[in-house]
Amino acid sequence: MSISLVQKYNVPGPRYTSYPTVPYWDERTFTIDLWKETFIRSFTESNASEGISLYIHLPFCESLCTFCGCHKRITKRHEVEHPYIDAVLKEWQLYCDLFPEKPIIKEIHLGGGTPTFFSPDNLERLIHGILSRAEKAEGYEFSFEGHPNNTTRVHLQTLYDLGFRRVSFGVQDYSDKVQTAIHRIQPFHNVAKVTFWAKEIGYTSISHDLVFGLPFQTLDNIIDTIEKTNSLSPDRLAFYSYAHVPWIKGNGQRGFKDEDVPKDDAKRKLYEVGKELLAEMGYHEIGMDHFALKEDAMYTAFTEGKLHRNFMGYTASKTRLMIGLGVSSISDSWYAFAQNEKELETYYARLNQDELPVFRGHVLTQEDLIIRQHILNLMCQFHTSWGNNVLYFKDLPEVLEQLTEMEHDALLILTPDSITVTEKGKPFVRNICMAFDLRLKRNVPKNQLFSMTV
Repeated sequence: MSISLVQKYNVPGPRYTSYPTVPYWDERTFTIDLWKETFIRSFTESNASEGISLYIHLPFCESLCTFCGCHKRITKRHEVEHPYIDAVLKEWQLYCDLFPEKPIIKEIHLGGGTPTFFSPDNLERLIHGILSRAEKAEGYEFSFEGHPNNTTRVHLQTLYDLGFRRVSFGVQDYSDKVQTAIHRIQPFHNVAKVTFWAKEIGYTSISHDLVFGLPFQTLDNIIDTIEKTNSLSPDRLAFYSYAHVPWIKGNGQRGFKDEDVPKDDAKRKLYEVGKELLAEMGYHEIGMDHFALKEDAMYTAFTEGKLHRNFMGYTASKTRLMIGLGVSSISDSWYAFAQNEKELETYYARLNQDELPVFRGHVLTQEDLIIRQHILNLMCQFHTSWGNNVLYFKDLPEVLEQLTEMEHDALLILTPDSITVTEKGKPFVRNICMAFDLRLKRNVPKNQLFSMTV
C-alpha cells in the first residue's frame, strides 16, 4: 500500500453501523410515540416475511479491558444477574404488548459486556423467557460472544441446546506484553479449549475476534497471533482496527501512553501483513474487517449479495426490524433508531414505571433512507448504483465529484450509474462512505468524534 495514500486518507470517520451515525441523530424531532409508530409499521411489513432480530446487551464484566469501547459495568457480584434478566424480560414484554401478532424471531445475538459472565442457568432463563412469547423463524440464527477465560463447556452446551449455533471468542492478540497493556490476560490454551469444545458440541460457525493497532503490538505479534488462530481453524474472523478514543472512553483507554499505540503507516502495515496471511490460509475478505472460509454462511451471504450490516455488525441475513434489549442497546425499525438508557439505575427505573427505557433516537428522512442504502451497499458489497433512479438523490453529483480524487488514486471505479470499490480501495471503504454522509458534511464537527479510518 502506498504510504502517501495512508497519510492522505487517515482521517477521523464513522464505522457506519448506522446512517445517520449516532452523533448526527436529530433528537429534537424524535418521540417515543413516533418510535412506536415506526416500530409497528416495520413489524407489520416484515414479521411474516423475514421475522425480526433481537440484540440483547449483557453489560457485566469482572474486569476492565482497556481496549474496549463497549458500554459495560465492572463487578464481581453475580447477584446482579437475576434482576438484570428480570428487567430485560420486562422490556421484551413491553414490546410484545405492542405487536399486533406473535413475533417470529430470525436472529438473537447476545453481546456485552461479557455474556458468559451470566451463569448457564440464567442464560437459559433469559432465552426461555424470550422464546415463550415468540416463534422461531425457519433458518433462524442465534449467536453469542464468549469470553475464553470464563466460558465453560456447560455454557456452550446449554446455549447449543437452546438453538445457538454461532459463537465468537474475543482473542485480540496473544502477546503477553500486549495483553498486559490492555488488561486482558488470556492464554492461547484457554482459547483453544473453548474452540475445541464448541466444535465437539456441534457449533457450525465459530469466530475469533482479532485486533490490530493495539499498544506495543508488532508485526511479529500479528504473525504469531494469526498463525496460532489458523491452527484452531475458526470458520470466520473479525480483524478489527483498534479505535483509540480516550476522549470518549476516559480512563479506560488511558492505561498506556499515546505513543505506545501504532499509528498511520505502521498500523496499516499490521493490517496488510495480517490480511495477506489470512488469504494464504484460505480466508476470504467479506465486508470491512471480516474474513470467512468458503464453507461459512457469511461467505455465502457475501457472494450472493445478501450480507447485511446493523448495530450487531455483519449478519448473514437481513431483517428490517431489530430490537435492542438491555441497557444502552440500540433498536432499528429501518425507519427510525432508538437507544436505551445508558445508566443501569435509570434503565431499571424506567421499566419499573412500565415505560420503554428509550432516551434518544432519530426518525429517518427520505434522504436518510437513500443514503443509508448506498452506505449499506458499499459496506456489504463494495458496490452501489442508482441506475433505476430509486437511489438517486439531488446531491449525488457533488458526491461523485468528491469521489473523483479517490478514482484517480484507483480506490474505486466510477460509471455513469455506479461505484465499485477496488481491491486497493477496500481498506478505505469508510472514507468512500463518508463522501455520501451528507449530515457529516453539512455539520463538520469541531471536536473529534470518531476513530481514525486507517
